[in-house]
Amino acid sequence: MAEKRNIFLIGPMGAGKSTIGRHLASQLHMQFHDTDSEIERRTGADISWVFDVEGEEGFRAREETVIDDMTQLQGIVLATGGGCIKSKESRNRLSARGIVVYLETSIEKQFARTQRDKRRPLLQNCDDPRERLEQLAQERLPMYEEIADYRVVTDDQSAKAVANQIIELLGF
Repeated sequence: MAEKRNIFLIGPMGAGKSTIGRHLASQLHMQFHDTDSEIERRTGADISWVFDVEGEEGFRAREETVIDDMTQLQGIVLATGGGCIKSKESRNRLSARGIVVYLETSIEKQFARTQRDKRRPLLQNCDDPRERLEQLAQERLPMYEEIADYRVVTDDQSAKAVANQIIELLGF
């Protein structure tokens, strides 16, 4: 059997990276990892706490380290945080060490999927979460597109259907 390449899922919060990643890994018999979960495991605290104590800059430094570590593994599916692509080093590592799939979703779907989620630090203390999502999309879209090998829209599909679409695109 050919060596399995890593599959890295990028995209905005609410795109379904973690849920789709679990389906994908299960179907391909690969290990699934999530950068946010790994940061929580390493710090012993949730992401919101890390943001509160260390700010976004501290969180991003931890995220960069986790991405460096995780992308050196072999045969994994990795769900990344929506802002990980802000780091040029992380973009380079993701691009060089596996297949990057950009999970695209509309602002409307992001808003619907995240509005009750208290684990989204970038949306917690803002007056207009929808406007914040639009700002983040505008800032990050060029970086997602820069490193994406594939682009899949997740809006009107189940996680399993998106995973199947990715498997078909990658020829696995």
